[in-house]
Amino acid sequence: MGPSDWRPFIYGGVSACIAEFGTFPIDTTKTRLQIQGGRCETGQIITRKYNGMLHALLKISHEEGIRALYFGIKPAVLRQATYGTIKFGLYYSMKQMLVQNPGEEHLGINIFCAVTAGVVSSAMANPTDVLKVRLQSGRTDFKEKSLLQAFVSIYRQEGVQGLWRGVFPTAQRAGVIVGVELPIYDMCKHYFIKMNILPDSPSNHFLSSFISSLGGAIASTPLDVVRTRLMNQRRLKPSAAHINEAAVYTPRVYNSALECMVQTVKLEGPLALYKGFIPTWLRLGPWNIIFFVTFEQLKKLY
Repeated sequence: MGPSDWRPFIYGGVSACIAEFGTFPIDTTKTRLQIQGGRCETGQIITRKYNGMLHALLKISHEEGIRALYFGIKPAVLRQATYGTIKFGLYYSMKQMLVQNPGEEHLGINIFCAVTAGVVSSAMANPTDVLKVRLQSGRTDFKEKSLLQAFVSIYRQEGVQGLWRGVFPTAQRAGVIVGVELPIYDMCKHYFIKMNILPDSPSNHFLSSFISSLGGAIASTPLDVVRTRLMNQRRLKPSAAHINEAAVYTPRVYNSALECMVQTVKLEGPLALYKGFIPTWLRLGPWNIIFFVTFEQLKKLY
């Protein structure tokens, strides 16, 4: 693959979409766990309904049906088709531009390329992430609407800001998780090959991706909790009927990512920043395994 090669982009997008389909129910339970105990736009505390990942999985299935575990799958796949394509394509393309010989790669360059790719791709795909979180949280606003209608609805009610709600913690989270996962994966894969522990094979890809997912989960969960709570929070625009009455925006509980983090720790304790850690790791593990094994096999095919 050369610096101008299109394959890292296509392979990255296809592999990311396949991985998203396989792990989406776990992501839904993670979202539900992260928003409970937080505050909605009216200031009320969101009721605690779930005691853990398995309890959430069973309760959602029983009360709302199996389909509820896949609410938001359309924007999620659309997100991966954009975010995943740009992220992995940009990461591998930047590495190829900065390092001519793969044997000369070092951790600093890999981290720089990964953080840049994560921030750029996540910022561009933020509207799809907002809609995915809203659907996964159990809101009924968009369940009967098409993707286009849902995006238009958010824009009309909340403006452009609504589509990019939580973009800064999202970009920070992506920078952290990609900056940890991809370099760890590459480092582990090359180490196993160099030390003759494992060849460049699916078993190597499996183990390397599993290790990288643990690092990603530890580093990203606090930012993921903040991001989820900000995205789940609405801020409605004043309607035309109330403009002359000096109507103001619906007040937000969290005015920034930092305020959300501080309030969460203050009201729920530091461990609240690791709500959903188990489903996050259990999702990142299979997600990375499916992604990297698929990605590596696609590279071998063409």
